[in-house]
Amino acid sequence: MITNARQNGYAIGAFNTNNLEWTEAILRVAQEQQAPTIVAASMGAIKYMGGFKTVVDLVHDLHDELNITVPIAIHLDHGNYEAAKSAIAAGFTSIMFDGSDLPIDENLAKTQEIVKLAHAKGISVEAEVGTIGGEEDGIIGDGEIAPIEDAVAMVNTGIDFLAAGIGNIHGPYPDNWTGLHLDHLQNITTAVDEAVGHKVPIVLHGGSGIPDDQIETAISMGVSKVNVNSEAQLAFHEALREFILADHDLEGKNYDPRKLLATGVQGIESALTDRISVFGNAHKA
Repeated sequence: MITNARQNGYAIGAFNTNNLEWTEAILRVAQEQQAPTIVAASMGAIKYMGGFKTVVDLVHDLHDELNITVPIAIHLDHGNYEAAKSAIAAGFTSIMFDGSDLPIDENLAKTQEIVKLAHAKGISVEAEVGTIGGEEDGIIGDGEIAPIEDAVAMVNTGIDFLAAGIGNIHGPYPDNWTGLHLDHLQNITTAVDEAVGHKVPIVLHGGSGIPDDQIETAISMGVSKVNVNSEAQLAFHEALREFILADHDLEGKNYDPRKLLATGVQGIESALTDRISVFGNAHKA
């Protein structure tokens, strides 16, 4: 699905899940929008949800029960070496090995190992050079700009798509953030495409909070996967907080978690629908 996006100038949303309700919301929106979609899970979310196999089984079971017909991938987001191997064994269909906090030679060597293990099972691999700002499951980055030579070396490991730091960060963006380094993105895209002789899909992490026009420009330059987590979490929190502060939780049986959380889930669905519109992948199934 990401190769198709790269070839045709749009991007796939990689939406992080956090629980049952989140997973249902992602799948429902994907089906409603007829949008190929990636259900992503971080190491922290996997632990919270009960383990690697639990996440895989949950997505598969909901996929079948909800009669989902659009392409869906189950993706490990920012996995370390051991998590990547565990996700491969559990049946994830896509792996991000994040060795960006390691020396570049070690990052490349471990990525090659993960590529060999994953590709033997038909699993796609994403890897990262130049750390993404912010913190993701203990991996802390300062928002480095990925060196071109590191990006070229990484795609030569045989990965399927590349995450490269271009000034993007995880979580809400601070007021003094100056924007994506789009000129550097273009240089990376040109260099890696020439290195392997075909269009390499680029991944934009920290997609929550980047202005839409910058995301659209980045997509035109080769970004084919955009990660979204904080945006949906903030939408969930805002809707749920408004519901509780208005004392709606005290009405009837709204203490029932199925009723209490419903308004937050609607917030998630609204946020993801909006992102799919910006990414341009509605009706691409």
